[in-house]
Amino acid sequence: MGNDYYYECPHPVAIPPAKPFIESIKSGIKETLFPDDPFRQFKNQPASRKFILGLQYFVPVLEWAPRYTFEFFKADLLAGITIASLAVPQGISYASLANLPPIIGLYSSFVPPLVYAMLGSSKDLAVGTVAVASLLISSMLGKEVHPNENPKLYVQLAFTATFFAGVFQAALGFLRLGFIVDFLSQAAIVGFMGGAATVVCLQQLKGILGLVRFTHETDLVSVMRSVFSQAHQWRWESGVLGCCFLFFLILTRYASKRKPGFFWISAMAPLTSVIVGSVLVYLTRAEQNGVQVIGHLKKGLNPPSVSELAFGSPYLMTAIKTGIITGVIVLAEGVAVGRSFAMFKNYHIDGNKEMIAFGMMNIAGSCTSCYLTTGPFSRTAVNFNAGCRTAVSNIVMATAVMITLLFLTPLFHYTPLVVLSSIIISAMLGLIDYEAAISLWKVDKCDFIVCMSAYIGVVFCSVEIGLVIAVAISLLRMLMSVARPRTFLLGNIPNSMIYRSIDQYPIANTVPGVLILQIDAPVYFANANYLRERISRWIYEEEEKLKSTGGSSLQYVILDLSAVGSIDTSGISMLEEVKKNIDRRDLKLVLANPRSEVIKKLEKSKFMESIGQEWIYLTVGEAVAACNLMLHRSKSNNPATDKDELDAHDNV
Repeated sequence: MGNDYYYECPHPVAIPPAKPFIESIKSGIKETLFPDDPFRQFKNQPASRKFILGLQYFVPVLEWAPRYTFEFFKADLLAGITIASLAVPQGISYASLANLPPIIGLYSSFVPPLVYAMLGSSKDLAVGTVAVASLLISSMLGKEVHPNENPKLYVQLAFTATFFAGVFQAALGFLRLGFIVDFLSQAAIVGFMGGAATVVCLQQLKGILGLVRFTHETDLVSVMRSVFSQAHQWRWESGVLGCCFLFFLILTRYASKRKPGFFWISAMAPLTSVIVGSVLVYLTRAEQNGVQVIGHLKKGLNPPSVSELAFGSPYLMTAIKTGIITGVIVLAEGVAVGRSFAMFKNYHIDGNKEMIAFGMMNIAGSCTSCYLTTGPFSRTAVNFNAGCRTAVSNIVMATAVMITLLFLTPLFHYTPLVVLSSIIISAMLGLIDYEAAISLWKVDKCDFIVCMSAYIGVVFCSVEIGLVIAVAISLLRMLMSVARPRTFLLGNIPNSMIYRSIDQYPIANTVPGVLILQIDAPVYFANANYLRERISRWIYEEEEKLKSTGGSSLQYVILDLSAVGSIDTSGISMLEEVKKNIDRRDLKLVLANPRSEVIKKLEKSKFMESIGQEWIYLTVGEAVAACNLMLHRSKSNNPATDKDELDAHDNV
């Protein structure tokens, strides 16, 4: 099974030197909170240079602005104008979805993009409102305060929720706690976004059918009941107009996907729909025939709203809860979108910087009559395809929105609500990623269950319940992987010294008289009892198997600890109990390849002394070689004990 030199000279397992406790704590904190080592650029720099680097770190515009060129500006100007044509109709549409005045949607595309351009690290992210956050705000705040019965308080709570979302986002960035967002798995996000998009589309049936009253519930049953209970109030004019514009928007989206060079067709389609719809309503006087329009939008830039933040409201806790939940959702979406497009241009964005930028722009937005914003995928894709070079495209977009607010808002008076509903539906269809769900089914059935649970929870219950279900199932799966780690039976690959799982490699052969098990996870209090029972069952099953087949009796149990990165005191107690159980069966416990953290704790706990360092080996191959030597000499009826034989063998 190998050469004699390998058996005669096994490599001893080294015990790493102990680190001072304070140094271990510092190392752990650094690895947890600073995996990218942001302080390395400050090393060996004078104080003045450190100050400049610190400013550039927190205000990235100071780093790239000195290198900005006229060529960059030409590209950013075109991209900014293009996304502005998308931002105006989307801002109005999504504000209506959040049950906020349409003008607040325009305000939200003015101040936040300016703040992000200063603080953001992404060159491609285009800032604006998003449908999912708008729906969450409407759903969560609408349960406490009716937007039509008490519109002023409702708007104040929306601003307050935005403020707390920004505070939470900025705190995550400053404290470098962005890993919290990672608890939203990709499968959960796919299901949640798809479910939210479906709910948003169903909610737009109100505008498509021209209904005046509509349910504020978001579940499928309530929406369908509201639609069909008012069948006698359906407006065919709105239905026809809505279907025509929806067909036009879907057609332009399809054309842009087939021919990426014509991205501007899809980008201009929403604004074109708004213009055409407004002209049709004005010329045909459709407003008088039941087609609902936006109505008056006041001119002017964002009024301050600091005094509108409802810190003393009895609904403050609702606003805080709404802010934290929506803040996490838009943060996950914005960071994911930014990283996705950064990969296309081969540059890196700092997730913690992005969190700070999102937080500061939402804090600033809440004080200037804006509601929650992030980097939506659709707007960012248009910005990317338009050839943006830096965040200046956001400044150009904000300038275009400013001009709209100052001079063009009266032109939106006749914009039909049905056009806004069509714009929202066409945008939401792109969020229902059925291809990703199919891929999840093929790759990982558990992830598919998480995805569909989130989708079903959102569609049939509520957005909040769907989100809770998605997070709960993801956490449950993570806990199950920790509490129930896998253990494998290892065998020898023929003509080698390699030992691998027999399930993965059926050609691997078991070693007579030796049971080789691999533990595939760290050993903690959460899984120690399970592993003790599972190892005992492996031993029992192996002994029963050998009895039934008449094979050699079991003599040694080798635990491969190569995948055990860490162990706690409960895990050490488990190993002690396993050793006692194995000793009662007249077997011998052998350890192979314990990692540095594990071997340090085994040595400090005196377990190494209990098992004997001569029974701890660097590889499974060396452990098997020693066990085979013992078995061979045992068959020769040598009176020496196993320990003496092994010592004599090692001293040859």
